[in-house]
Amino acid sequence: MYPGTVFLFLGDLGGGEMLVIITAVLLLFGADRIPGIARSLGRGIREFKDATNEIKNELDRHIDDVNKQ
Repeated sequence: MYPGTVFLFLGDLGGGEMLVIITAVLLLFGADRIPGIARSLGRGIREFKDATNEIKNELDRHIDDVNKQ
């Protein structure tokens, strides 16, 4: 996947712009806090996916129950 596609809302990003963004993130948070932030973001995404799958499964079960009646 092309890294620029992640930031489609920002337009066409080149290598220089990506370097500036990465540098700004390093300066703001520091190298020691970035892994913790990434871990937290990953956990949040996983919880969101789990909740979405749970809702989808409940809807599928409900539709199956309605179709059986």
